[in-house]
Amino acid sequence: MSAKSGFKIAMLIGCFAVAGILNSKAADLKFNFASRKFSLTNAYSSESGFGLDRGTSATFLPQGGITSAHPFLYSVAVPPGNYLVTVTFGDKKGATTNYVKAEARRLMVDDVITAKGRFVTRQFVVNTRTVTYPGGKVHLKPREVKNEVVTWDDKLTLEFNGPRPVLRSLKIRPITNVTTVFIAGDSTVCDQPLEPWNSWGQMLPRFFDDHVTVANYAESGESIRSSLGAHRFDKIFSLIRPGDYLFVQFGHNDMKDHATNALEVYKSNLRKIVATTRSDGATPVLITSMERKAGVHGPTLMGYPDAVREIARETGAALIDLNAASLKFYRALGTNLDLAFVDGTHHNNYGSYELARCVVEGIREDRLGLATHLAADATPFDPAKPDDVKSFYMPESPMRDPAAKPEGN
Repeated sequence: MSAKSGFKIAMLIGCFAVAGILNSKAADLKFNFASRKFSLTNAYSSESGFGLDRGTSATFLPQGGITSAHPFLYSVAVPPGNYLVTVTFGDKKGATTNYVKAEARRLMVDDVITAKGRFVTRQFVVNTRTVTYPGGKVHLKPREVKNEVVTWDDKLTLEFNGPRPVLRSLKIRPITNVTTVFIAGDSTVCDQPLEPWNSWGQMLPRFFDDHVTVANYAESGESIRSSLGAHRFDKIFSLIRPGDYLFVQFGHNDMKDHATNALEVYKSNLRKIVATTRSDGATPVLITSMERKAGVHGPTLMGYPDAVREIARETGAALIDLNAASLKFYRALGTNLDLAFVDGTHHNNYGSYELARCVVEGIREDRLGLATHLAADATPFDPAKPDDVKSFYMPESPMRDPAAKPEGN
């Protein structure tokens, strides 16, 4: 932690203590929403360092806890890093249903229900980041500076959602002894900031326990070549540690490179990424791109999925064949296929949730060490027998723009 960041945290702790909000340990940020001493009057500001954010609101229940008929966001200023988040849900006088998303709509908690007078605590780890790394910074796209700024800012943002969410307490603690799953990829993988667009990478955190965090560096419109040029991999390799993982899925945009040697360059870059990941003591995992919707009628990704399979065999890297799994999933939907997509390439909440389950099944089949840290309810999944689309539910986030099509196709 830099001296500047340490000073900022010290100031925040002082503010919190004066407000009577927290704090038994200097490293912990504690918010007791069941206390009558707590105040929700102030929206988040850089001066306070915490509060309701992005124009959302919540109200106190007389019996303790906060709730809203609409999703509400709560942000806390923190330095970049990994944070163990502990949330407690429940209401003395009624049932609750709770979902939590972090940063740019990463699903962390899924459908936690409490009966009247019952309380449930959940823990998960959130990764936060900024653009800089020793010797450089990531070159952000205009959309990242606008709609995705929550991904790159100096705070941790949590979205509380569901038919009736009731939050009683929140604790945020810096944590270092966790496994980080870094992700590199394109619009079908990244943390999409706006409804109804969604990608499997932002659904993946929900399927891990609190010993794993997901750091998703994928971005819309990216290829391996452009991600290298934007220093996304430099940022990842400045942070990756022994025992971590790097999931790599590209192809949708790489196939549009019309250079005569484009496929060979793609494979060469994959080899280098695998080698660099291993040199850092981490595990590379290559993932074939899921098919587009039209893939049920014939391949749409040219030779790129086969190239990933080839490099996995050549290097001995772990392979998750999402391309093959996605076709099983699409065909199983039959006439309901459109209900998994927003357009011909990008998925909605249901489609991306099912693809994340395919990735989780790949983790299990490859016997990766990560498999020991899957969530207790991350049950085996057969993409040929997906969850019933008609009964699937995911509450929408307040950030929505159907016209804001992600880059890439």
